[in-house]
Amino acid sequence: MRTQVAIVGAGPAGLTLAQLLHVAGIDSVVLEARSRDYVEARIRAGVLEHDVAELFVQAGVGERVRREGLVHTGVELQSGRERHRVAFDELTGRTIVVYGQTEVVKDLIAARLESGRPLLFDVEDVSLHDLESERPRVRFAHEGAEEELECEFVAGCDGFHGVSRPSVPAGILREFHREYPYGWLGILAAVAPSSDELVYAHTERGFALLSMRSPELSRLYLQCAPDEDLELWPDERIWEELQERLGVDGWTLHEGPILEKGVTPMRSFVVEPMQWRRLYLAGDAAHIVPPTGAKGLNLAVRDVAALAEALVAWYRDGHVALLEAYSETCLRRVWRAEHFSWWMTTMLHRAPEDDEFTLRLQQSQLRYLRTSRVAATSLAENYVGIEHA
Repeated sequence: MRTQVAIVGAGPAGLTLAQLLHVAGIDSVVLEARSRDYVEARIRAGVLEHDVAELFVQAGVGERVRREGLVHTGVELQSGRERHRVAFDELTGRTIVVYGQTEVVKDLIAARLESGRPLLFDVEDVSLHDLESERPRVRFAHEGAEEELECEFVAGCDGFHGVSRPSVPAGILREFHREYPYGWLGILAAVAPSSDELVYAHTERGFALLSMRSPELSRLYLQCAPDEDLELWPDERIWEELQERLGVDGWTLHEGPILEKGVTPMRSFVVEPMQWRRLYLAGDAAHIVPPTGAKGLNLAVRDVAALAEALVAWYRDGHVALLEAYSETCLRRVWRAEHFSWWMTTMLHRAPEDDEFTLRLQQSQLRYLRTSRVAATSLAENYVGIEHA
């Protein structure tokens, strides 16, 4: 097998890259270790930055985003039992779109299959070879047969636990980590959202988030221990705690059947550089952010948008500058998003070791966001996506 770009991983990063390359007339093969059913069922992020939503439209996979995506012009910040709205459109002239990552992946898979270009699921034993040469090779097993894919570039879009990042020789990459002493207990509930916009709540009992997936489905989160035992959280207790943390006077949190629940630990991770020879890392293979700032999916898409632009410049004009600058270009945005996600997380969550001093600092920061247009604009600008990080 031969192709121009081998893409390892069929998550949002890999599939978006494949679509962008297809539009530009560049051939690729996408390899995915999981089944199609598994990939299309994964519940992940649900907030698209302004430019990311537009990119899907421009790439020819934005029809459902425009038709079904929920355009939000702001978010609500809650401190105790008081809420304040941050108006994105007024402060930045931009918006966000609530549209589940699951739906993004379905759209991208459908477009890939329609293109007729290779997308292989249930691939096993993937290994990368000759990355320092002009003809790297990817070996893998598929449907019982051993295969070898010869290419010119490899895009490692296979997540934190994938094979791409470990394929870089020891001593080349530098890793940065931050573990958080809390996680999110998330639920998907068959009930209409109780708010038109996302609500981020800071309380002395811990953080809570009211989000949504559609006009009929609510997505809600509670701060918990990173290793929380779900057996200790029957549906009744979850709703009771959500009522306590999200409750404000004159407003009702509607309850409904819980369809899914799970616990997500929180961490920050960055690897530098994001490229080595003919291998380019993107998405969770290169960086992870806590979900508080809604940046994970958006960073992954922006990574591959930069990579696609660089590859197009290479194939059309022989220009190598953008490929050489890929890591530097991405990491400027990555570190901005890492800081914003860390800031949102530490401002809104109560760590086990936090004292009254920390609580007062958090409350002061939230009060500042309520009273300062400059502070609110900074939050809004980061949330909707900084155009040039």
